[in-house]
Amino acid sequence: MAHDTVADSAATSSPSDRLAHAAGLAGAATLTSRILGLIREQVLAALFGAGDQMDAYLVAFRIPNLVRDLFAEGAMSAAFVPTFTRHLTLHGKDDAWRLGNNVINALLLITGLIVVLGGVFAGPLVTLYAEQFASVPGKLELTITLARVMFPFLTLVAIAAAMMGMLNSLRHYFVPAVSPATFNVVAIVFAIGLTPLMPALGLPRIMSIAIAALVGGLMQVLVQWPSLRGEGFRYRPVLDLRDPGLHQVLVLMGPGTVGLAATQLNLFVTTLLATSQGTGAVSWLQYAFRVMYLPLGLFGVSIATAVLPTAARNAALEDRAAIRATVARGLALMLVVNLPATCGLVALSTPIIRLLLERGHFTSADTASTAWALRLYAVGLVGYSTARIVSPVFYALGRSRVPVLLSTVSVLTNLALSLVFVRVMGFGGLALATSLAALLNAALCVWLLRRELGGSLDDARLMGVLTKVGIASIAMTAAVVTADRALYRFTSGASTLSRAAALSATIAAGVVALGLAARALQIEEFGFLTAEARRRVQKLLDR
Repeated sequence: MAHDTVADSAATSSPSDRLAHAAGLAGAATLTSRILGLIREQVLAALFGAGDQMDAYLVAFRIPNLVRDLFAEGAMSAAFVPTFTRHLTLHGKDDAWRLGNNVINALLLITGLIVVLGGVFAGPLVTLYAEQFASVPGKLELTITLARVMFPFLTLVAIAAAMMGMLNSLRHYFVPAVSPATFNVVAIVFAIGLTPLMPALGLPRIMSIAIAALVGGLMQVLVQWPSLRGEGFRYRPVLDLRDPGLHQVLVLMGPGTVGLAATQLNLFVTTLLATSQGTGAVSWLQYAFRVMYLPLGLFGVSIATAVLPTAARNAALEDRAAIRATVARGLALMLVVNLPATCGLVALSTPIIRLLLERGHFTSADTASTAWALRLYAVGLVGYSTARIVSPVFYALGRSRVPVLLSTVSVLTNLALSLVFVRVMGFGGLALATSLAALLNAALCVWLLRRELGGSLDDARLMGVLTKVGIASIAMTAAVVTADRALYRFTSGASTLSRAAALSATIAAGVVALGLAARALQIEEFGFLTAEARRRVQKLLDR
């Protein structure tokens, strides 16, 4: 298997090219995972729609996910990657492997305890989250059972996240980013193959998806193991509590854990408010967020994945100018993609949801509700992505308290807005509140990082990119709205294939308009990304 490092491409000579290449590797893998994720959502929507069983599954899965952000894409990852990279840069692989083993074993111990406690107290936890489910016979009990089954997923995803952090520090981006795809593959296979068998076993049909979550979590660990072993890592069942590196990770995680508590309070209130909006509200919000997460995961998270190890290496060498340049390049690349993606999701939310989900038990009413939530979630796309890129840099700088402060402010804002908007806009108000809080969090992140680094994040260039991409996005939006209206009469009540062809043609019109506008406005970052895309395609053709 080829070593997927930035250094592997001779063509990537400039820092922007190298960052685009690293993000491209992660993005290519993430694209695979996100596409499979959409297929998974299509299968689940067709099998279960937005009914009681799907509501129960989503809330039950959210219970073990109470602490998933801490271990997967949150405080643990942000604390571990800079520490591991520092050990790797300054002391070599042997020292880094020792830290990796200690972190993995600490995670096994901590998450194992949480899993046991979660199984014991699943009843009160679920009742606290979704008391309204008790009004539907059997719905609350089903949610509790599913939560108990899925709790061990937490341990599996924590170990997978630690392995991902080590591989990213070693400049492996493709395999860690593609590992979540295995979760989606398992979910699809189990949904199609196992769901029909559940009633014969005396189990609810949705239980197949809970079992798939466990198997999918295990696969995320197994798929990364060969790459890590190939780099020389050997697992040792030893936990050295005196290891300074482990102490540093725990110290950096401490404030993040406090921030997580605030985040989970917000999630608790959001879920509680969603369950009060009747059957389907939890599912509509989840489906919409999953669709919105495609560009977020593909570009926001992928660029953040490339930025963090680079920023951590620069932090270890105390090169703050290089950190500023790296973050600025990451933000510019993100804006070039996610600002047009925001406009596209808002303009095409209904045809996108209709094409992706409207079949089987997922009705046209579900499409309308989910599209409404998608438009409101899309408003915050640039905010989510900016925070993903900027926030972990504070951990690389040893300033873990700053993201906690920002998280707390964001959570309080979200809580206040949610309580107001849900009364006015129903479940859609929860999506809008989340988006506005994300934009505020992003603005504060950038402002405080500038202060921390003692200089501009190439502000003039970023403002120039924002302005140019904004103009290009307006041109793109005009093109997609015109094309969608022109094709609407051909797709109303048409087959899935006809809808897919019409949506593809509409998106193609938007991409052409965006590309022409970007060329006319001389958006340099657009060139970096298109060049990287051409390299990816050429490599596929050469194989």
